[in-house]
Amino acid sequence: MKVRIERDVLADAVAWAARTLPSRPSLPILAGLLIEGTGDAVIMSGFDYETSARVEISGDVADAGTTLVSGRLLADIARALPAQPVELTVEGTRLVVRCGRSSFTLPTFPIEDYPALPVMPGSAGTIPGATFATAVAQVAIAAGRDDTLPTLTGVRVEVDGDTVTLAATDRYRLAMREVAWSPARTDLEIAALVPARTLADTAKALAGADAVHIALPEGNEGLMGFEGEGRRTTTRLLDGEFPKYRSLLPSETLTLASIDTADLVEAVKRVALVAERNTPLRLIFSGSEVVLSAGTGDEAQASEAVECSLEGDDVEIAFNPAYLLDGLGALDAPVTRMSFTQSSRPAVLTGAADHGAPPAEEYRYLIMPIRLAG
Repeated sequence: MKVRIERDVLADAVAWAARTLPSRPSLPILAGLLIEGTGDAVIMSGFDYETSARVEISGDVADAGTTLVSGRLLADIARALPAQPVELTVEGTRLVVRCGRSSFTLPTFPIEDYPALPVMPGSAGTIPGATFATAVAQVAIAAGRDDTLPTLTGVRVEVDGDTVTLAATDRYRLAMREVAWSPARTDLEIAALVPARTLADTAKALAGADAVHIALPEGNEGLMGFEGEGRRTTTRLLDGEFPKYRSLLPSETLTLASIDTADLVEAVKRVALVAERNTPLRLIFSGSEVVLSAGTGDEAQASEAVECSLEGDDVEIAFNPAYLLDGLGALDAPVTRMSFTQSSRPAVLTGAADHGAPPAEEYRYLIMPIRLAG
């Protein structure tokens, strides 16, 4: 195999295909990146039996062929090369990378031992890349990171006609986003649990695509795929029963507070400076302001008041400040609406364009309160 590729094109393609490769593979060969030169295209792909990534780029293919090398090492090399065309040549059991006056020689893996990449299911519909990336980022922040509870490390994807609902929870907060898409069939109805980390990385990388094709699992195949701009990812789905999250959303609102998001974020950051690990941030909503405070007794203490408009009874509640900041950052709205029933029940955050505008219900962030002493 002998191919010639522009440096930036190569670096971008290798980074995409190698991003899912395990740092500590169960088998050394699973750290490999498969490179195929054929016709006027170069195809790069990786697979670790759970997640696959594939990208096709244009290149000058002098000799067609296939090779398998360390994906992470090639990615590091590609990023460091000078801004000149790169030549990849297979010489025996080595891959030689030449760029300008730089030259690298990499050992190759035996191709016959590499697993066959999974076939991506047919596209079930499309969604704009930017919309997809935003929605996934808003929800994935609430996914769990404890691998002993694998069901909570996923994002629940529910398709119902022309609406996709994404949801994630780690038991302490819940993020839910509804987004419109263009389905191949309007009667489509399906639910799947996708690993949050894989989904977030994929959505972010495909943000620039005009349309992301989403392939849903078919029959007993626990596989979901995403494709856009010549890039493709498939991932195995998670097993297990996802919590019935809709029942967690309060059916009524007794108190509604509207606060400028930027002002609240800055105040939370300042007051949280004195909050030790697992120390709650106290919020007292009363009249036309909310007072934030942290720290008690002989510890460092801080408090700050922020203007807000309040409808309903006064509320005193406490949250994990990091979880609260995650939700405020995901809203991406000038005004934050905080809905309460009582101080011992979850609060729901939604965004609004201004204080008089209705909340944007397509994204909701539910956060559990921390019980205050006494």
